[in-house]
Amino acid sequence: MGQMIKLTAADGVTIGAYKAEPDGAPRGAIVLLQEIFGVNAHIRRVADRFAGDGYLVVAPALFDRVEPDVELGYDAEAFPAAVALVQRVDHAKTPLDVAAAVTAASEGGKVAVVGYCWGGSLAYDAACSAAGVTAAVGYYGGNIAKSLDRTPKVPLILHFGEHDDHIPLRDVDAIRAVLPDVPIYTYDAGHGFNCDARAAFDEPSAAKALERTLAFLSETVG
Repeated sequence: MGQMIKLTAADGVTIGAYKAEPDGAPRGAIVLLQEIFGVNAHIRRVADRFAGDGYLVVAPALFDRVEPDVELGYDAEAFPAAVALVQRVDHAKTPLDVAAAVTAASEGGKVAVVGYCWGGSLAYDAACSAAGVTAAVGYYGGNIAKSLDRTPKVPLILHFGEHDDHIPLRDVDAIRAVLPDVPIYTYDAGHGFNCDARAAFDEPSAAKALERTLAFLSETVG
C-alpha cells in the first residue's frame, strides 16, 4: 500500500519518509511520527492501517539526519541503540522535518499529526507550533509534561498507559491540570501499548485508543 519517498526540509536537508495512500480520494491526511525505533515495519503497518481508513499518511524518517534508513526491532539490544540515536539527533532541526512531512501530506487535505513515544512528544510540539497542522494525537509522549509552558493551538487528544514505567501518573495529572480542556485518556496498560511488536502490547487498550483517535480525526480533519 505504501512506498518510500523523499522530503526536503526548509534547510535543504533531504530525508526519507513512508507514504501510504488510501484507495480513492483521501478524506484527510496524517503525519505519522515514529517511536525511537525508526520507520520500521510496525510504523509502516500503522501507516497502512490509517490509509485503510481513508487517510493519506506520511511518516518521516526522523533519524535520517544522523543515520539513514534506521529500522530497529524491539529486542533487548535495540533499546540502547535507539536511545543512542535519539541522543545524536539535533532536536532543533526535527521540527523542520515534521514541517516538510506536513507540506507533503497536505495534498490529502487537512493534516493531523499522530505520534507514538518520541513521536507523541513531537505531536504535542506540532500542536503548539507547526504551521499547517489542524489537529494532533499523542500516544505516551514522555516529554509533554516538560513542555507545558507551550500551549496547543489546535485540537489535541492524548493517550497514556496507567502502568507506564517511563511516564508516571503524576506527569499525566500535571498535564491535566494545565490543559483541562484537552481530552486525556488513560488505559490499563504500560508504555508502548499500541505496538503489536512489543511485549507491552495491550490489544483492548490499543483498540479503544484507536477508536477514540479515529473519531477525533473524523471530527477534525475529515
